[in-house]
Amino acid sequence: MKVPGTFRSAVESKDLAAITAALDPGIEFRSPVMVKPYLGRDAVAALLGVLLDVFEDFHYTDELVGVPSGGTNGAGPPAQALVFSAKVLGKDLQGLDLLRFGETGLVTGLTVMVRPLPAAMTLARVVGRRMEDPTGADDAGGPSGDTAQP
Repeated sequence: MKVPGTFRSAVESKDLAAITAALDPGIEFRSPVMVKPYLGRDAVAALLGVLLDVFEDFHYTDELVGVPSGGTNGAGPPAQALVFSAKVLGKDLQGLDLLRFGETGLVTGLTVMVRPLPAAMTLARVVGRRMEDPTGADDAGGPSGDTAQP
């Protein structure tokens, strides 16, 4: 089964405009640290823009493609899992982007999972601060009691 490659290639080239163009206007983004999803292209694009800045040495290592459980005989939009490696403030991080596509080929759902826990907590702290202060002036601090998380 073939999936659109636009999202992956846009992320790999760090092209936020192309990433945004690959997102459905009604996209739902599920974060590894927030209960409520981010909804809509603009909100998700803002978050992904921060992640482009925060991740160091980001690269996809594996790709898995499948049919959603409701599909039969290859019918229905495909799903894609992209496994990645990165660093955040020097801490190694491994993650997975689970993408769901609509009939138009745009990404309608994106769920992100990351490990290990110390790196995930660092990511949550840094991204939370950046979302509150887009200048990123407070990113280099050590552990704190901050509760702001993506």
